[in-house]
Amino acid sequence: MQTSARYYSDPSFTVFNVPLWRAKCYRFLSVNVWGALPSPWQRSLSKAYTRLYSQPFSRHIIPPYLKWHYNDRNYLSKFKPPNGGTTYRNFQDFFTREFRSLPKNNSAWVWPCEGLLCDVGKIGALGMAQVKSDRRNLHTIFGVKKDDIPEDYTFSNVFLHNKNYHRIHSPTDGTITRIQHVPGDLIVLRPWIYKQNPSLPAFRNERYNIDITDSSGKKWHLSIVGGPAVGSIELGMNIALGAKVRKLQEISVFYLGSTCCMAAPLAPRFHQKNAFVEVGASY
Repeated sequence: MQTSARYYSDPSFTVFNVPLWRAKCYRFLSVNVWGALPSPWQRSLSKAYTRLYSQPFSRHIIPPYLKWHYNDRNYLSKFKPPNGGTTYRNFQDFFTREFRSLPKNNSAWVWPCEGLLCDVGKIGALGMAQVKSDRRNLHTIFGVKKDDIPEDYTFSNVFLHNKNYHRIHSPTDGTITRIQHVPGDLIVLRPWIYKQNPSLPAFRNERYNIDITDSSGKKWHLSIVGGPAVGSIELGMNIALGAKVRKLQEISVFYLGSTCCMAAPLAPRFHQKNAFVEVGASY
């Protein structure tokens, strides 16, 4: 089923073919150097970095940033400043921009975020990941026991580049049946430096896990994962345990850096690994 709205972003994403030696170097710096710092240090340094983008001078970054990253010269007209503002006071305002109008789609299931679909597959087939000295399964990301997510569910991981829209929306209508905050690290999110394990940061990093139970009783598990320079992850208005949510209702917003994982009762119908996905596009 096709979306009735035009793309809100350039429907493309560069998947970097990083040489193995360079990927190992970046991974070492991310996991063994930065990741070796105590988590509170990582958060403090990230918040200090984030504050730079909340300063008034940072608004001057926006025009060249738009020119560099978007072919659509009217890109920004599709959005508005956050929190009822009339202008972008700083770069953080641009980063947390809001839709002027939500995408329209008749499909019952849509993508909750925008970015690179860097990992996808059946829960039972994707196996384990090495995290520090432990081997962990995908259920660890969502903070549940192994039997809580059926093996025929589909796991997906969408990496949000800095240029992407950074609000997460509900993929379907339903009821919020679980909210969990998982403290953790803030290692680098870029999937191409982890090669065969692009979802590694989702096992280690700080995140919010939210379950949405749809009208058929199926659970949609979302994990909203932070990264370096994430000042905070804020839940949307009226997002609480037991609350009803509508398809495309805002769930959360990132203040710099993010990834979004999902375990869903069905597989994506129109997208494969390394495809670009967009908020409101048919899942």
